[in-house]
Amino acid sequence: MLYEAVIGLEVHVQVRTASKMFCACPNRFGAEPNTLTCPVCLGYPGTLPVINREAVRKTLAAGIMCGCEIPARSKFDRKHYFYPDMPKNYQISQYDLPFCTAGRIPISGKGFSGQALPEKTIGITRIHLEEDVGKLNHFGAYSGVDFNRAGVPLMEIVSEPDLRSADEAYAYLTSLKQILQYAEIGDCDMEKGQMRCDVNVSVRPAGEAQFGTKIEIKNLNSFRAVHRSLVHEIARQVAAVEDGQVLRQETRRWDDAAGATFLMRTKEHAHDYRYFPEPDLMPVEIGADYVAEIGAALPEIPYRRQERFVREYGITPYDAHVLILEKALADYYEAAASESDNPKAVANWVITDLLRVLGERGLTIAACPIRPADLARLVALVLGGKITAKVAKDTVFPAMLETGESPEGIVRAQGLEQVNDDAAIEGFVKQAIAAHPTVVEQYKSGKATALQFLVGQVMKLSRGKANPQVVLALLRKQLD
Repeated sequence: MLYEAVIGLEVHVQVRTASKMFCACPNRFGAEPNTLTCPVCLGYPGTLPVINREAVRKTLAAGIMCGCEIPARSKFDRKHYFYPDMPKNYQISQYDLPFCTAGRIPISGKGFSGQALPEKTIGITRIHLEEDVGKLNHFGAYSGVDFNRAGVPLMEIVSEPDLRSADEAYAYLTSLKQILQYAEIGDCDMEKGQMRCDVNVSVRPAGEAQFGTKIEIKNLNSFRAVHRSLVHEIARQVAAVEDGQVLRQETRRWDDAAGATFLMRTKEHAHDYRYFPEPDLMPVEIGADYVAEIGAALPEIPYRRQERFVREYGITPYDAHVLILEKALADYYEAAASESDNPKAVANWVITDLLRVLGERGLTIAACPIRPADLARLVALVLGGKITAKVAKDTVFPAMLETGESPEGIVRAQGLEQVNDDAAIEGFVKQAIAAHPTVVEQYKSGKATALQFLVGQVMKLSRGKANPQVVLALLRKQLD
């Protein structure tokens, strides 16, 4: 029997704000343990929370970027459970009235395995805002609690069970992270715990409408771990069902070293958390004008920008996908493309040359010494026949990286303008022919590669400045 997976993701993202969710403590990573705390985030008796307006604004922004509906009324709730990293023994969260509902994120392209994915829209059930908990640090037989993270604004983005494979889950997470970084809602650095993901997965016979038994997977600290855990867990569940086992709803942890999931506990239900409205916080009224104001200040959604790049600049969907992966890169390309008569050529330079060099030097696009307009002018010099592509790549482009000078200035200073004069190039052609009689004989005997060798020799004699098309024509004229 064929089976299909049904997957939903719960993604937690720390919101980038100056202070914590309900107090004035700094929201900062990397400080000494328990130095960014106060009576409020430590849960001292008698303290009262105050809502961080910026965290609410960015949560609404996330909802708008993800195509969510923004209800006019929302509220906070208490979620009760007991764990060492939560000082109050309850978490201020949201239950039945979240800030954002009914969203959607399109996915396409390729998954982690490189397999092409069909275009598909993944639904978002809700985005709600809560406070993060502290962090347990383990030292052999002992554990220490760092409350610096306790109280940091934390969005939970819950998807619909629309995903059907590990590759689709990977593509969804990549798209979601990109959207949140574009709008500067969060840094989404999984190594710092700023983006965390829980997976809900079940299997069912292909074509059946009813869901199988849902199992949650925790301890996933990278998109790769999400993909690997799903590949393993789907196979494990299918094998169990085919073996006649009855799956139960439970929470399992992912062991990356073992490449397997292991039972943690049976799954809790909503009533186990004893939700009730947070008595210390008033409900939040959200006006339509405020939502419109937030939306007007947001950047273009990445997948829409990709579609526009293909439409307006005539580049391929793949090139557009690469260029919009980071907002700073997309901004750089668009600034250069708007200055050029050939946006496709600009895209080739950015993807093939600029990104390669920046990667080798460990530089971000923001630190690139070449201004977008200068890159567009370099492309224009090549296309206009002022310099050869070889001179552009081997001499002008490296000089621009080192000095930040304009390409025209470098070309003038080093005398790099392309030579188009037949008489001048003919002199180089005759030198090359005279210096390589053996190669000339090889060409005359039918060896086609001999001609390319001679072209290379002429280009070397001209210091790369001779027009390659003129060189080729003159060589054939002399040899034939």
